[in-house]
Amino acid sequence: MSNFYQTLESSFAANLSGDALRLSDGTVWRYQHLQERVNEVARAIVAEGLQPGDRLVVQVEKSAENLALYLACLKVGGVYVPLNTAYTQAEVDYFINDAEPALFVGQSERVDVKTFTLGDNGQGTLLERVAAHSGNPLPVTKPRQPDDMAAILYTSGTTGRSKGAMLSHANLASNALSLSTCWGWQKNDVLLHALPIFHVHGLFIASHCALLNATPMIFLSKFDAAQVLELLQQATVLMGVPTFYTRLLLQKGLNHASVANIRVFICGSAPLTEHIFNAWEAATGQRILERYGMSETIINTSNPLEGDRVAGTVGFALPAQEFRIADADGRPLRNGEIGTIEVRGPNVFQGYWQMPEKTAEEIRDDGFFITGDLGTTDEDGRLSIVGRAKDLVISGGYNVYPKEVESVIDKIPGVSESAVIGVPHADFGEAVVAIIVPSAEEVSIKTIQEYLSDKLARYKQPKVTLNVDTLPRNTMGKVQKNVLRDTYAGLFSER
Repeated sequence: MSNFYQTLESSFAANLSGDALRLSDGTVWRYQHLQERVNEVARAIVAEGLQPGDRLVVQVEKSAENLALYLACLKVGGVYVPLNTAYTQAEVDYFINDAEPALFVGQSERVDVKTFTLGDNGQGTLLERVAAHSGNPLPVTKPRQPDDMAAILYTSGTTGRSKGAMLSHANLASNALSLSTCWGWQKNDVLLHALPIFHVHGLFIASHCALLNATPMIFLSKFDAAQVLELLQQATVLMGVPTFYTRLLLQKGLNHASVANIRVFICGSAPLTEHIFNAWEAATGQRILERYGMSETIINTSNPLEGDRVAGTVGFALPAQEFRIADADGRPLRNGEIGTIEVRGPNVFQGYWQMPEKTAEEIRDDGFFITGDLGTTDEDGRLSIVGRAKDLVISGGYNVYPKEVESVIDKIPGVSESAVIGVPHADFGEAVVAIIVPSAEEVSIKTIQEYLSDKLARYKQPKVTLNVDTLPRNTMGKVQKNVLRDTYAGLFSER
């Protein structure tokens, strides 16, 4: 079954009467209802012109209908292109121009592509077209080759224009099967789903595990810490970003009893600090399972379900996958040495949409994808991520890895969290700057330097500390260091 939807549908068939989606308003979609809705939407999008290989660009709020639209696109052989609902009109213009979709389901009308809103039944909505085409023959699931595109995920575009990562049916299937096995998915599992579904984390990693096993999802439109804490008693699995866990730790009702029903807490999309890892264990008695993935590869590594989950590491390669820590020429480095993380396996994407030169730059001849992340391995082979290559600070000719500095600063009393960046400096080339979110009073550079004096080499220590209320983050909780670098680029020229 090369079309990934066929694999999912075969699982649905075994549990049609079981719950698929439990919504906030109390509505429950059984798997039979989900399957029927997928078929109805599939019939409509084919009638409106979507053919195998055509792109379907979607920018709508998370909903059960949104999930059905994604599955319908897979079923008919279309290529699903989800967009962040926060993107501006100008950003959407770029994606539409680049993806050249046959259909756009979004929040506003466009003149350059056939457009529908999702919404309630009404003129101009996709649901209205579903009703209009209800008499059409039911479309069959389109055969797909394993390497045929199933989705395009646009990267965040922090440097240069956004790139569309082409993910195939085989990419989706291999990763879903691996994760289901590695995380020990059970027939009685209930996933508490509070992630957005315009991103690989919520759409592929979380949803696919539940759908592949035809188990229920408590399907929330957004994350609300109080609501999630209350619902933990009805779930067995929570997947989240670090922000989920930091906000849950602020809830007074979080304790061993409130999480007693949870089989595993999983975290990804941004690094989890050792402080939060340890605080969560102290509060709940459970250790968070951290993993490592990205748009181009879905998931690469995971801490083990059974066995030690070590704070600050992202574990081992998934089955049939491998990674290496390499130098600029792709030569493997030894344990303990810092280099670029490169990955290879059936999860690695097909390349960047309409960017063959960029694809050739980032996928080596031996099939390893150059992730752009910097990492190191311990003697057991566990992977730790040091940071992004583009975030590396070179000060006075010395390499400074921000995560190393942040991990020490975050332990200072009075520091809630930190971000370390490099900014232009006439003498050092780049100077190390620490952006601090204090828990109460401002944290001075003197306090930072005194604490770091016997813990980090002098060249790694910040020359300036700036206190802020919050750090800029994207929708998945990653600190936007490019924004910080742009904001403070003139810091030393002004002195």
